[in-house]
Amino acid sequence: MKKNSKKILLVEDDLNFGNILKEYLQINNYDLVLARNGIEGYDKFLSAEFDLCILDVMMPFKDGFSLAKEIRSKNEEVPLIFLTAKNLKEDVLKGFKIGADDYLTKPFDTEVLLAKIKAIMSRKKIFNVPSSEDIIFKIGKFHFNSKLRILSLEKNQFKLSPKENELLRLLIINVDDLLSREIALNKIWRDDSYFASRSMDVYIAKLRKYLSLDTKIEIINIHGEGFRLVVND
Repeated sequence: MKKNSKKILLVEDDLNFGNILKEYLQINNYDLVLARNGIEGYDKFLSAEFDLCILDVMMPFKDGFSLAKEIRSKNEEVPLIFLTAKNLKEDVLKGFKIGADDYLTKPFDTEVLLAKIKAIMSRKKIFNVPSSEDIIFKIGKFHFNSKLRILSLEKNQFKLSPKENELLRLLIINVDDLLSREIALNKIWRDDSYFASRSMDVYIAKLRKYLSLDTKIEIINIHGEGFRLVVND
């Protein structure tokens, strides 16, 4: 096991299947903790820091959805993968509403699970790019309260949408530096598809319109790479 291997909580009531998954993922350099039901899973989740949780949906004492809600109440960021024997649309949608990052229907190929884990871990690195805990910003003549989602300049006040708010905050945190499209899309949209990219361009255009009240502020498009917020002297 590598020293810096990622720690995964696997909650699975079928111990034979759980042990097979545990051994397979350990061979692939993940640190696995196996729990036999939802109650034990929650206790183990509270006892350590995990990089990802894999939860069986149908379990005794506490099902995977209930466990996921408890985990989300303690940690909104840890990625979740659901395992289920049922391929019901309602269950899949319920899982994603709770905050699932992915969903696998049994039986599945363990290599597919491994690929999904690697993809999620890769996205997590993007989500954890350095940011700021500040909520009040001054950019040019504008004041920006990211908690209230209010951008203001004198008598002009704009109530930003959640995505406008997050996008402007990222631009300000990275002022005079490149904000890559990949980071913005994965951090805000959690998706880097063509449609998400076009959606982000619409939001950039909206922010440019708000910021045009201060002619010294500019959002520059770096072709094929991203955007740069600059304040000209």
